[in-house]
Amino acid sequence: MVHMILFVAVMIFLLVTAFLHLHSLPEKLAHKVGATQLQIVGILGLIALFTHNNLYWVAALLLAVVQIPDYETPLLRIADALDRQKSPEPAPQPQPQSEPKEEEA
Repeated sequence: MVHMILFVAVMIFLLVTAFLHLHSLPEKLAHKVGATQLQIVGILGLIALFTHNNLYWVAALLLAVVQIPDYETPLLRIADALDRQKSPEPAPQPQPQSEPKEEEA
């Protein structure tokens, strides 16, 4: 009986370890992509872990595997270029030099 209890305890420990390792797979895959995508994958993984809803885990896995292209950087560069065209910096105007005043004694 002692051997059976020990065997069951070891098997439960191994199954829980395997389950948690499998559950963290999307987050490990998402470390290769951007920080925002990693945060979304992590949140979906936690929701899937606590709700036992496999749809969230599948969504996290798909989001971790698919690399979303970076649209923000080119759009910001376009916006900066348009701002520079719209309001160019004015050329510095030469200041008129005032003649030194002669002091009367």
